[in-house]
Amino acid sequence: MKKWVGPWLIGVSVIHTVLALAVFGQVLASIVRRGIFNTVGADPMTAAVVWFVLFGAMLFICGLAVAALESSSANRLPSSIGWGLLAMAIVGATLMPASGFWLVFPPAIALLLNKAKGSVKPLIG
Repeated sequence: MKKWVGPWLIGVSVIHTVLALAVFGQVLASIVRRGIFNTVGADPMTAAVVWFVLFGAMLFICGLAVAALESSSANRLPSSIGWGLLAMAIVGATLMPASGFWLVFPPAIALLLNKAKGSVKPLIG
């Protein structure tokens, strides 16, 4: 399998974060102006923007981990990663069809369909 899933996820996370800055720049600037600490409060828009940005960060971290696994192993990635990505993509695209969740389907499906190599040894047990 070509080692593209990790970089794909990293790329999607970067696009996600740039979009957050472009679309929600005023909300993010407001958070900074108010001192960052405890600035979400009960404002649903601020909470949504914070979660939007944090999701981009978590997707970036996931992409880094997948890229490291792709580089360090001759074996295929654990199918649990593919199933997890697929579940997230299905739920996200169902709840928000006009979103970037569709970009998670290609790597999820690629991970699940790759049967060419042996399985990765479990980390525990």
